[in-house]
Amino acid sequence: MERHDWNARLAALRSGDMTAFEEIYEELKTPAYTVILRILHDESLAEDVLQEVFVKLYLSPPPENVRSPRAYLLQTAHNLAIDCARRRKPAVSFEEVEATARSGERDVELKLDLENAIASLPSVDSQIVTLHLNGGLPFRETARILRLPLGTALWRYHRAIARLRSLLTGGAV
Repeated sequence: MERHDWNARLAALRSGDMTAFEEIYEELKTPAYTVILRILHDESLAEDVLQEVFVKLYLSPPPENVRSPRAYLLQTAHNLAIDCARRRKPAVSFEEVEATARSGERDVELKLDLENAIASLPSVDSQIVTLHLNGGLPFRETARILRLPLGTALWRYHRAIARLRSLLTGGAV
């Protein structure tokens, strides 16, 4: 969705247009969920935070002067996930591990390997990878959300990708 489309949809949302809200939801639910899940590592909790993001969007759409509405909304998801992570004890439930192991996807092993590899990265690096690859944000927006200099975000991204490649191909880190 182009910036003009985002601004038009947000203007419609501010006027109470539910169709605009639904379109924004459909476009952002997967990238926002991915950003949240990478921070929380808990599917159930990530779904709760995702719902909170969209309730917040519906009740209080971003102001008209927001430069990048998509980045603004993904930053909201990031911030709410960080707030949630600070409030809870870190734990992985047996049910979550069991549900992942029982899923019928053919690529479960690869998915688990990738999730484990991303989880082994420093938190900031995994967030950079997630925001850029899953969230589709340019590095400039990713760096702004994480409050990093652009050069640092780029360096950390490339270092993280090299580490992921090494981990996934069985190389030493």
